[in-house]
Amino acid sequence: MTHRFLASIGVVTGLMLVMVLATIPVAGQGPSPSTAVKTNGSAAKPYTPPRTPDGQPDLQGFWTNSTYTPLERRNNVTKEFYTPEEMAEIERLAAERDDELTTPGTVEDVHYDGTQFGLSRHQSTLARNLRTSLIVDPPTGKIPPLTEEGKKRLAERNAGRERLGIKLMSTEQPNGRWDAVQNNSLDDRCIITGHAGPPMLNAGYNSTYQIVQSPGYVMILIENNHVTSTIPLDGRPGLPSSVRAWTGISRGRWEGNTLVVETSNLDTRLSTPGTAQPAFWGAISENMRVTEWFTRVDANTIQYKFTVNDPATWTSPWTAALPMVATRGPIFEHACHEGNYGLYNTLAGARAEEKRAAEAAAKKGSK
Repeated sequence: MTHRFLASIGVVTGLMLVMVLATIPVAGQGPSPSTAVKTNGSAAKPYTPPRTPDGQPDLQGFWTNSTYTPLERRNNVTKEFYTPEEMAEIERLAAERDDELTTPGTVEDVHYDGTQFGLSRHQSTLARNLRTSLIVDPPTGKIPPLTEEGKKRLAERNAGRERLGIKLMSTEQPNGRWDAVQNNSLDDRCIITGHAGPPMLNAGYNSTYQIVQSPGYVMILIENNHVTSTIPLDGRPGLPSSVRAWTGISRGRWEGNTLVVETSNLDTRLSTPGTAQPAFWGAISENMRVTEWFTRVDANTIQYKFTVNDPATWTSPWTAALPMVATRGPIFEHACHEGNYGLYNTLAGARAEEKRAAEAAAKKGSK
């Protein structure tokens, strides 16, 4: 995790937060990618980004997309933007929820105590914007409906889990989740989280990225699960569809001051839902493609936009936009150990419970 306060901090006062929100750029709004637009609608002066030694726009540094703005617009919200006052209240309430204490001795009390370890979102840099959703197209702020083929694929994948008795995110017993390592989600197995991308989305904590550039390449180090994406810029062709990767196969190019990255060949096993898998992964097809745009709009902000295109899954492409703001480095290794220790112990505990239940049943039957 990045440098953060390791002691609980007070929630920023409403007045101060409103003052901050009133001056931030609005993600996904503006006349051009290189122009930051303030919340009052007035455009700032066009920004000329610094250059790397080989003359490319410099995106290097440590950035975060940590936000309380949801990917999809909530059902009871009908507008595109909140006022600064509304967003300040949303962030205040969200921070209170982050800090809520659970009752000792209950199942709910078995969890990561994010605030204790400085992992709560309000304890780190926030990539603020006033949008009511990250999705900017469709204008509804919602992911488009599934196609008939997408619905069928999702139903088949859900049926497969049901046949194995898998109940993810559930303490209900019996649960096929504890029958085999492979029955658990990818994040529980410490393989990858769906938020690593592409597209890159806020993961709730450890939402920091380091961008490093060299002639012909851009490297993005993703804090959550310590995943690295290396993007060649030399125009090389993609790989055969039989070659799959958790973060796909990416190819990049510069369009003016904007880095454009196109990714295909994503591993469809990402569709296994879990604690850190965005819901939209559930029905993805092997033909899903993601296009990302990275534009530095001021010294402390990269405008990040992406479009997901999977005609076999959704009735239309969909696009989201969000800021990535500068934060402190370095990134320390996020060493996920659930898959190394915790998952083994959980499965061993399940076998022990089954043994005790069998012994109790045998003892009862012998009476």
